[in-house]
Amino acid sequence: MSITDVTAYMQEVGGKARAASRALAASNSGQKNQALHSIADLLDAERNTLAAENEKDLAAGRERGLSEAMLDRLELTPARMDSMIEGLRQVAALPDPVGEIFDMSYRPSGIQVGRMRVPLGVVGIIYESRPNVTADAAALCLKSGNATVLRGGSEAFHSNQAIAACIRQGLEQAGLPGDAVQVIETTDREAVGAMIAMPEYIDVIIPRGGKGLIERISKDARVPVIKHLDGICHVFVDDEADPQKAFDVCLNAKIQRYGTCNTLETLLVHDTIAEDFLPVMAKAYTEKGVELRGCEKTCAILGEDCISATEEDWDTEYLAPILSIRVVDDMQQAMDHIEEHSSRHTESIITENITKARRFLQEVDSSSVMVNASTRFADGFEYGLGAEIGISTDKFHARGPVGLEGLTSVKFIVLGDGHIRT
Repeated sequence: MSITDVTAYMQEVGGKARAASRALAASNSGQKNQALHSIADLLDAERNTLAAENEKDLAAGRERGLSEAMLDRLELTPARMDSMIEGLRQVAALPDPVGEIFDMSYRPSGIQVGRMRVPLGVVGIIYESRPNVTADAAALCLKSGNATVLRGGSEAFHSNQAIAACIRQGLEQAGLPGDAVQVIETTDREAVGAMIAMPEYIDVIIPRGGKGLIERISKDARVPVIKHLDGICHVFVDDEADPQKAFDVCLNAKIQRYGTCNTLETLLVHDTIAEDFLPVMAKAYTEKGVELRGCEKTCAILGEDCISATEEDWDTEYLAPILSIRVVDDMQQAMDHIEEHSSRHTESIITENITKARRFLQEVDSSSVMVNASTRFADGFEYGLGAEIGISTDKFHARGPVGLEGLTSVKFIVLGDGHIRT
């Protein structure tokens, strides 16, 4: 689509989204679920169209020299279509958080005071590569009663527009405004700049992509941002850890999947057990092709199986088969290391000492803190949220995996019967 005045176009999109958000706030769970099922049915019926539009993006990507990894993320395979469609149905099956009333209590004046869960309003989402995010994000925002403005990567333009057509039709079939989900119809980067500077229309921005994108959005946005930049996650193996639990957790946290934000990047091991534990752990890692980078003590224990870590390594999210290892004197030194180098995403302690476990939970300042569990569990589905729109390492408004509840706010409600203040 040729749009000559991007700013005017974005203002129009924002105005439509704001109007649609009011209609969504007045809708009920039945309507929202009907819309989600209708969208799923339409996507299922339009598989050939989706595949054809996706092929346009893939062909353009190959011509532009996109990497195989990028092309893989871009491709809408039949299995990914299945997953996208099933995801919509799963969101429809989740409890609706909107309208929940809680903490009601009588005050001495006789009034009842409590809180009600309500939508945020309009959610703007900026993302890269994967067209299935279009359906996932739309589903979560719709179920939580929010209108949404979606700006996908230019490399997935045709795929996203095909998905958007199904979403609009599904919304209208359920009697909801088609403008409740709008996918930006221009690849002009000016659209992003306009989108993050419209607080009168957009209530929150959620960037999903690489560190560069998120840094730019965080720096320039005039709208609140829910984000995380890095996933520098730690596991601390205490001197009172069960060796088998420690082995299983440390191996899984690193090798179960390398390229995720909840993958282990730095392993901290108590000095008392390091000479026994590290060789066993290192053998398992090297068999899986993991490169080990360690502190001076670690290198002394592991010899040629480990290279010296630099200061930069402690602050690096590898997203690759590379692991930093540091031997620490005690739990305090482990927590000091985490405080200095963590990205506030996910940290875990392996210990059988409940007092240490409780202290670790209380004092480590990250969005997820675990005891005797793999950091790979830091995920909306694993936490029972059903789905997530991202993970937040901020402290306001949401923290950790952001599901339906994270896409809502609360307001105070007061029930009276002609009460007046004296």
